[in-house]
Amino acid sequence: MASVKDSGELFQLSTMSSLLDGVFEGAMNYDEIKEYGDFGIGTFEHLDGEMIAFDGQFYRLRGDGTATPLKSEDRTPFCSLTYFQPTVEKKFDQPLQKSAFEHELKKLMASENLFYAFRIDGVFKEMSTRTVAYQEKPIPMTEAVKTQPIFHFNNIKGTVVGFWSPVFTQGIAVSGFHLHFIDEERKGGGHVFDYTLDHGTVQVDKKSHMSLYTPETKGFLNANLSRDDLEKEIKVTEG
Repeated sequence: MASVKDSGELFQLSTMSSLLDGVFEGAMNYDEIKEYGDFGIGTFEHLDGEMIAFDGQFYRLRGDGTATPLKSEDRTPFCSLTYFQPTVEKKFDQPLQKSAFEHELKKLMASENLFYAFRIDGVFKEMSTRTVAYQEKPIPMTEAVKTQPIFHFNNIKGTVVGFWSPVFTQGIAVSGFHLHFIDEERKGGGHVFDYTLDHGTVQVDKKSHMSLYTPETKGFLNANLSRDDLEKEIKVTEG
């Protein structure tokens, strides 16, 4: 695949609906995906952890509470990446709970019908994350998350990375905010469940288009991507 270094593009490997159906086999390795962005989120083969990337640095966040840089052989079945070039920045100096803070984030968006990349650097009074665990066999993701470790942090400094995707992309992506966190020491984090920001800085990068890569792995080709309870399944897996 040719590299597409387009600052206006959001690149996505596979679909959320394929993860829901248990398609956890890797479709691209680290050396391949890093050509499509320096910023993003995702997961790994066998659902072995959460991915977070920013400043060109990619990390795997595992259920044992560790964060490790990616290696060439690390493979992913699903990720969203972009070249992060923010055009909006805002500082927040008062505590805000998740719902209130996301209301403020929406004010920084021109329209909820577009794609956005968000980066938040700051101190969080509270931060709750989860990290999916290694799955030997394909199972529905709603079953896989039942054993996921949950982590609770207090007064922790770190970085949140993620995206806003429009409602019409649900099933391809996760509509709304989809965010991952890593602490300042690069020792732990995961998929963001809940948080309260104490203070920090938000950077926003509006994206004009999405490039969707559909893999030709056996699992993806045979997956049932028509989900009868799509909204319910995504709520269970994403929180």
